[in-house]
Amino acid sequence: MSTETTAHPNESLLAKVRAILAKAEDPGCTEAEAEAFTAKATELMAKYGIEQAMLASTGARADAPADRIVAMTDPWAREKQSLVSGIVTALRGQAVLRSGRMGHRVHMFGYESDLERAEMLYTSLLLQMTHQLAHVEVPYYENTRAYRRSWIIGFRSEVVRRIKEAEARAVAEATRPGQEASGPSTALVLADRTAVIEQRMTAEYGKLKARRTTFRGSGYQAGQAAGRSANIGQTGIAGGRRALGGAS
Repeated sequence: MSTETTAHPNESLLAKVRAILAKAEDPGCTEAEAEAFTAKATELMAKYGIEQAMLASTGARADAPADRIVAMTDPWAREKQSLVSGIVTALRGQAVLRSGRMGHRVHMFGYESDLERAEMLYTSLLLQMTHQLAHVEVPYYENTRAYRRSWIIGFRSEVVRRIKEAEARAVAEATRPGQEASGPSTALVLADRTAVIEQRMTAEYGKLKARRTTFRGSGYQAGQAAGRSANIGQTGIAGGRRALGGAS
């Protein structure tokens, strides 16, 4: 008697994401093809996040609130903090930036599935950012460090914007008439999860003021352009998990 194993729908979805990203990573893939593959993979990854939340709300899948502290390494430790923070908040989590004798760290709060996605995305985007930054041509009249820092901030701004848009589209798709199953609505489930995470963060840190990012240098727009073509969800998903603060 043979036993057939059926993959969980979410596992099948992630397998599809990996397959699409493998195509985007193919050296023979054109830039236009890679961007199209990336857009589809990002859409599916956002859908995965919604499905995990809904399954957890019915008890069909374990997904508990959690928190993790990750350390950033130089160079660009503060900028890496900002990238992690942006990704975590785009995925409905909370992030507290901590700097001191222990170095630069980020305390991430979120549901386990969302923190997992955040780590995947950060690992991938950090590798892409580092590779592209090494090839950035700094205008002769610019301060090199100031220009590169503004480039990083532009890159971060653009990739976070794209992640937020993908998440918003996934929520809109899940809440269209006829898409909701019996039970709590997607909007209500996500609102409840957001409130839980905010309470968890506030219980530990109290009310925090947002930190404003300032910069010199004219590399911001060039960084944004690089962020527009960045492969969201690339190596972190297809290649496995790596240490968050490790790339430099």
